[in-house]
Amino acid sequence: MYYVVESAKTFEQAAVDLENAVKAHQFGVLHIHDLGQTLRSKGFEFAEQCRVFEVCSPAQASKVLAVDINLNMALPCRISVFTENGVTKIGMIRPEPMLATLSQDARLRTIAQQVETSLQQMMNQAK
Repeated sequence: MYYVVESAKTFEQAAVDLENAVKAHQFGVLHIHDLGQTLRSKGFEFAEQCRVFEVCSPAQASKVLAVDINLNMALPCRISVFTENGVTKIGMIRPEPMLATLSQDARLRTIAQQVETSLQQMMNQAK
């Protein structure tokens, strides 16, 4: 269900490289949530780093929504750059199995496979 790669890069460098890879693959970065900073600013201890990138391909999103408008709740895709015990990682929930749990429409499987392949390429490029 998850796709996670380890990086030898620093957290900051992996985050920058992911943003560049997303743009290079004609996806957009809609927002970046800095979960680590948010938790610490609210007084919670959180020793790790974690940024969640909301990314989207308008062409692919429009295809998904044309099949099932309810899937708007599963969009956009998210890729996280995070640390775990000092190791930088880049991960996502795989779109194909996620959409398969939400809809049995065969058209979505093809779209999800295409998106998943693109996201994996971005992550591998950034690692």
